[in-house]
Amino acid sequence: MISRKAARRAALIVLYQWDLTRQPVTSLYDGELDPYALGLAHDVIEQAKALDERITALSDEWPAYRLGHVERAVLRIALVELDRGEIPVEVAISEAVALAKRFASEDAARLVNGILGHVARAQ
Repeated sequence: MISRKAARRAALIVLYQWDLTRQPVTSLYDGELDPYALGLAHDVIEQAKALDERITALSDEWPAYRLGHVERAVLRIALVELDRGEIPVEVAISEAVALAKRFASEDAARLVNGILGHVARAQ
């Protein structure tokens, strides 16, 4: 078992690849995926269409498909975690922003923060 932070990172990598290829998750990761990361990935894939609709609505009608693959995957992961209610909203947002900074850019991190800020204000 790895930390949730590491599991989110693994889920992001798998979901990025899935978003590009639509291949099964098991074929996208070398080795065994942590159960938390695997659960996140499966939940995101299962709910991808609904998550993208939420992202579009939360981003002032900027369609989710126009976002970068990393930003979209980070937002999907954060929304799934928020829906699960297992972690505080602030933690989900902070972790999502950190992933966006690390794997995309400062601008992506601001975008992720802004979109998830809408979620935080609604809760």
